[in-house]
Amino acid sequence: MQLTEQQVRSLYGQDVQDQSGASIGKVRQVWATAGYPAWVSVQTGGAREPMAPLGNAQMQKGKLKVAYDKAIVQSAPSVEPGNDTPLSGDQTAQLFAHYRLQEQQTPRARDELIRFEERLRVGTESQPAGKAVLRKNVVTENVHTTVPVEHDEVYVEREPITAADAASVRAGGMGEAQQEMPLRAERPVVSKEQVPVERVHLAKNEVVEDQPIDEQVRHEEIEANIPEPSRRRR
Repeated sequence: MQLTEQQVRSLYGQDVQDQSGASIGKVRQVWATAGYPAWVSVQTGGAREPMAPLGNAQMQKGKLKVAYDKAIVQSAPSVEPGNDTPLSGDQTAQLFAHYRLQEQQTPRARDELIRFEERLRVGTESQPAGKAVLRKNVVTENVHTTVPVEHDEVYVEREPITAADAASVRAGGMGEAQQEMPLRAERPVVSKEQVPVERVHLAKNEVVEDQPIDEQVRHEEIEANIPEPSRRRR
C-alpha cells in the first residue's frame, strides 16, 4: 500500500483489523524501509507490540485492515512500546519470514548500478640491472726513449819541441816505443721496477629520473534508456 505523507500521519492511533474484520489493536509506530512506510507496530495491551506489514494492507472506513489473521499478527516479531529505533536487517528478515513475504512485496531500496573504473597505481620495484666489475689486467706496451751514454774518443795531439826543450828529450834517443791509454765507454742498462701510480675503486650514485609510462585503464559508463513519457522534466 503506497501512502502519502498525510496518510502516514493519520495512521497513528488508528484501529487495526485482521482480514476478517476482528480488532487487533491500534497503530503505535510506523517504520519505513528505503524511505517508504512499510511496517506498523500494533498496540495490543501486551508487554510488546507486534509488527504488521503495510504492503498489502488497506484503509477501510478509517481503520487499517491487514491481510492476515489476528493470531498471525499477534505472534509476529515485536518491539518494545514506544521504541522508534530503525529496524535492523535481521529484524526485517524475521518479519519477511514470519509473514512469508518476498522482498519485492514491500517497498524496497531503488535498484541501482555500481559503476567501477580502473585507477592506475604507479610505483617502483628494485630489480637487478647488471653487475659492475673492476678488473686489473697486465698490458704490454712499447716504450721509446733515449738515454745519454759517454765514451772516450781518442785523437793525436802534436806539439813542436823548441830548442830549449831539445836537450831534455835527447836522452831517450831513437828506437821503438809505445804509449797506452785506457778507454771508457758507457752502454745503456735497462731495469724495471713496479711503482704504485693510482688508487681505483668502484662507486655508485642513485640517479632519479622521470620515466614515461603509457598504460590503458578501463572504466564503466552507464547509459539510461528512459521512454520519453517517463522522462523527468527539469
